[in-house]
Amino acid sequence: MNLLLAIAVALATSLSGTPSPARAAGPAPVTRLFGQAVRVMPTTHRVVALTFNAAWDETGLTEVLATLRREHAPATFFLTGQYAERHPAAARAMAAEHGIGNHSYRHPEFTGLTPGQQREEVLRADRAIRAATGAVPLPFFRFPYSATTPQGITTVNSLGFADIEFTTDTKGYLGTAGGMTVDRAVARALDRLAPGEIIQLHVGTSDGLAPALDAEALPQIITAVRARGYEITDLRTLLTD
Repeated sequence: MNLLLAIAVALATSLSGTPSPARAAGPAPVTRLFGQAVRVMPTTHRVVALTFNAAWDETGLTEVLATLRREHAPATFFLTGQYAERHPAAARAMAAEHGIGNHSYRHPEFTGLTPGQQREEVLRADRAIRAATGAVPLPFFRFPYSATTPQGITTVNSLGFADIEFTTDTKGYLGTAGGMTVDRAVARALDRLAPGEIIQLHVGTSDGLAPALDAEALPQIITAVRARGYEITDLRTLLTD
């Protein structure tokens, strides 16, 4: 951790009087991930991590969880605070079987927020996710729209969260109306296949009507990744020595 980041973390703790939520719960190795947007897991092993963003509705979630269970595949779900409040049962279902991360409260563009507003987005989401799930979220944050900046990362790190982004996005969330198909979503996941790849998918649809292509593509993605000699790994391995 560089000096500026260390000062920011210390300042955040001193201002609150207690450790920040993520730092209180998260293992110390998370600090190794600070100061950067993690888009690939730092490994030479042939492993891939599956991640899902949840900001809209529950469309496709039942199918996604069933596929992961059937395939014995771990995943990490990044929830917005509003999603956790509106769909607490769905949030609990995710947390019961997989790791959960923070995706802000309202899903705003962080580049348009002050550092204070960014802090509130992260902390309010953390409170909402904890209240809905009864679980302790991972010390992982994913920026809405992946709109990272050095200042934004410093703010998130000061709260004890590592910025975990992605190597590739299937873009299944665009639906057929956005020109996507299951085959295209699968191809996007495989086009960047390399050790440590982090795949971003989504649960739900923005309009509640479009087909949940990521849910349909997931079985094929898992099969294809494994056929190429890769394992599906748990993103929580980033927190082990």
